[in-house]
Amino acid sequence: MPLDLGAKGSCHIGGNVATNAGGVRFLRYGSLRGTVLGLEVVLADGTVLDCLTSLRKDNTGYDLKQLFIGSEGTLGVITAVSILCPPRPKAVNVAFLGCPGFAEVLQVFSTCKGMLGEILSAFEFMDAECMQLVGQHLHLTRPVRESPFYVLVETSGSSADHDMEKLDGFLEQALGSGLVTDGTVGTDQSKVQALWALRERITEALSHDGYVFKYDVSIPVERFYDLVTDLRTRLGPRVKHVVGYGHLGDGNLHLNVTAEAFSASLLAALEPYVYTWTAAQQGSVSAEHGLGFKKKDVLGYSKTPAAVQLMWQLKALLDPRGLLNPYKTLPAHL
Repeated sequence: MPLDLGAKGSCHIGGNVATNAGGVRFLRYGSLRGTVLGLEVVLADGTVLDCLTSLRKDNTGYDLKQLFIGSEGTLGVITAVSILCPPRPKAVNVAFLGCPGFAEVLQVFSTCKGMLGEILSAFEFMDAECMQLVGQHLHLTRPVRESPFYVLVETSGSSADHDMEKLDGFLEQALGSGLVTDGTVGTDQSKVQALWALRERITEALSHDGYVFKYDVSIPVERFYDLVTDLRTRLGPRVKHVVGYGHLGDGNLHLNVTAEAFSASLLAALEPYVYTWTAAQQGSVSAEHGLGFKKKDVLGYSKTPAAVQLMWQLKALLDPRGLLNPYKTLPAHL
C-alpha cells in the first residue's frame, strides 16, 4: 500500500481516499490522487457511479474520480477503490540524524535527494522540543547526542548491499561537511521501528503535555521553520511549548502549541495569525488533514473566491439537498 500514516491501525482506505491522506511516504509514492486508478461512489440520490477501472491511462473525458478524492465525503460515498500498489521493498534502512541548525537540515535534504535519489522513501523532521517531549512523557531514549534539530531518513529498495553503500556515502558526506553532528542507522526491524517511534509518537507525547492547538500547513521548505520561531516570540510565556515537525520532504509542517488549558485569548493570538502568515507564503492552511468543521471557514486563505464558488456549484449539482457530510469542508458564506 503506497500510504503510511499515524492512523494506520484504525483508519479505512475509503476515508483515506476521501481526505486524500498524505502520510510519511508521500515523498516516494506521491498522493492518493496519483495512485488511485478508479473508484466506485454512491451519489446523494442513490446512483452508483462505477469508475472502478484499473487502467493506468484513460483520457476519455473528465477524470471524475478526482472529484471525490479529497472531497471529505461531501460529494459521494466511496464504496470501492482500485489503487496502484508498488512492489514491497526488499531492503529498508533508517538513519536518525542530529543537525546543528535549520539551514543544515535543508542542506541535508538537498544532499539526500542528490545522493540517494531513487531509494529515498521518507525525510521527516522534528525539533529539539519534540524530542524533549517524547523523552519526558513517553520515556523514549534519544539515540544521538542532543541537537537543535533532527531528521529521519528512510531508504527502501531492492538490494540491501546497494542501498547501504549509497547510504554510507551520504552519511560520510554529511558528517564530513558538518551538516550532521551525530547519527545512527537501523537496518533490523526492531531498530527501524524504534527510530520511527521517535517521530510517529510525537502526537501522543504532545497530548500528555496539556491542551494542544494543532495546525497542518504547507509552506515552501526554505521558510518551513520560520513560523515556529515567529510564534515562540509572539506567544512567549503564555504557552508551554511551540513545536514543529513533519514531512519536510513535501513541505508539510505540523505546528503544535501546548498550554495548561484551552484559552480563548490564546486562540485569538493564533488565529487568524497562522493562516495569514501561511497565505503570505502562498502556502496551504490544510496540507493533508482536510478542512472538516474546524477549518471550513478559513478555506479562503488558500483558495480564490472563484474557486470556492465553483466548489459550491459542484456541491449543489451532486448533493442539492445537502445530505452528505453536511456543514463541513465548504464555508458557510462566500
